[in-house]
Amino acid sequence: MKRFWFATCLLAGSLFYSALAPAQTDTGALLQKMNSASRALSYELYFVNVSNQGIESLRYRHTLFNRHSLAQLVQLDGPRREIVQRGNSISYFDTGMEPFSLPGDHIVDALPALAYADFNYLANYYNFIPVARSRIADRLCDVIRIVPRDGSRYSYVVWLDAESGLPLRADLQGREGEVLEQYRAISLTIDQDIQTAMKSLETANLPPLLTTPRPEQTRFNWTPQWLPGGVKEVSSGRRSLPEINLAIESRMYSDGLFSFSININPTGDQPIEQQYLRTSGRRMVHTEVRDNREITIVGELPPITAKRIADNIVFGEAK
Repeated sequence: MKRFWFATCLLAGSLFYSALAPAQTDTGALLQKMNSASRALSYELYFVNVSNQGIESLRYRHTLFNRHSLAQLVQLDGPRREIVQRGNSISYFDTGMEPFSLPGDHIVDALPALAYADFNYLANYYNFIPVARSRIADRLCDVIRIVPRDGSRYSYVVWLDAESGLPLRADLQGREGEVLEQYRAISLTIDQDIQTAMKSLETANLPPLLTTPRPEQTRFNWTPQWLPGGVKEVSSGRRSLPEINLAIESRMYSDGLFSFSININPTGDQPIEQQYLRTSGRRMVHTEVRDNREITIVGELPPITAKRIADNIVFGEAK
């Protein structure tokens, strides 16, 4: 009898895996197609971003010139704000501000971050669940849920244009399924004529790259003993704030979909709150005081995850 139940369990498990694995593979391929399409096609998108800060309406154009990206994001309401990408340089033009440029391989304010993620890597830490087909901006879409396996991060529901693979809607969802932010396309045009319309940007006089002080490289005497699965350290350093005579040690982390930083500084002589939390859409700030140090987690995490990270920071010898 035991052998019978053992064999039955093995059979059920293999059937479950065989049904699940192709779904993960197929949806992963669709998500990777989104990544390629976002970087390679000539297209124009009119869309809105909805968050707790309000509604923004924007136009985004993208094409390739001489095998490098040329893109433009324009805010359609209120004071004019424009961001231009030419190759690995992102230039910012804002009313009342001096234009400047920063290095980067895409405009972070345009399409949702998931459009540029490496889903072959993320497949180890997220489930890609096919939902259905639907219509957005009068175009047929494949709908996919992107859910962290360990429950420590937010989730996405994304609508991908069935023809091109471009994202036409993306809902960022909290742990209870509530929508924190939404990107939603109003219209999509895919046409090589967009390259002609953007040709002037190829030779436009863009502002020089802004030079920013590099953080001091040093070894820290603290280490996070727990991080969400798949998260990697992408940078670290120490910065001084001369106005208040304070040195802050920081480590930046990302899994390619969500990012956050751990920041630690001595408390000094000024009285401060023992614990502080502030959230705004996808972003939050969690601060707690321990061993005469202020630990601050800033980024795109649920508050319960930020607290777990802070609680598992261990102080010791410099590393």
